[in-house]
Amino acid sequence: MSNPLDAFSLKGKTVLITGASSGLGAHFARICSQVGARVVIGARRVEKLDQLAEEIRSQGGEVLAVPMDVTSRDSVEAAFDAAEEAFGVVDVVLNNAGVGGAVRALELSEEDWRSMLSTNLDGVWRVAQCGGQRMVKAGKPGSIVNIASILGLRVGRGLSHYATSKAAVVQLTKSLGMELARFNIRVNAIAPGYFLTEINDEFFDTEQGQEFIRKGVPMRRLGQLEELNGAMLLLASDAGQFMTGSVVTVDGGHVVNPL
Repeated sequence: MSNPLDAFSLKGKTVLITGASSGLGAHFARICSQVGARVVIGARRVEKLDQLAEEIRSQGGEVLAVPMDVTSRDSVEAAFDAAEEAFGVVDVVLNNAGVGGAVRALELSEEDWRSMLSTNLDGVWRVAQCGGQRMVKAGKPGSIVNIASILGLRVGRGLSHYATSKAAVVQLTKSLGMELARFNIRVNAIAPGYFLTEINDEFFDTEQGQEFIRKGVPMRRLGQLEELNGAMLLLASDAGQFMTGSVVTVDGGHVVNPL
């Protein structure tokens, strides 16, 4: 009798992860490798990618580091080309690359607005389309997992451009999930809440940061990166093979906190 947990394995699959030089992307790369995947890690910060690749290799994993700027079609296509040359057609795309920043709506510049949407929305669409086209051409099933945010489901002050970009990712996920289902390509999203990373650790060490968490998150704490593993593996692996167009929140109850 087979072990039902085997469905969560990524053994034999090739996973491409964008924004993999730090934070969630680097974490996902490590976890995917640990459960048997060949990982392709892409980002603009090549030096950090190379360090991560060396770490994964030292633990016996198969990994390819590729320079990748999701705002450039040529860069995205070149990354997929390199992945296919090394490992074959990508089975799973973890569409993680994104940027943040807080600016009040009336103070937003055209550059602020376009820069946010160029990466967080256009980049996600570009990578998902490229991955989906190649899966369809090869006649392969696959999974695309977009990283959205609870700010795509609710809003926060000074975050109109970020919240708009992530809300669009939610709708893009649902639309692609519907269109690609007939090719047995699943498209889902994770909407994380606030997780402790190198980007926010200084703020959340302050009294203001701690008060924000106490008031905003019913579980009264930040998430730890390993608490995203379950949702990611569910959506990436065969364990979630009847899920598409879904948005899974992992946020300590933040989105259901009463207003």
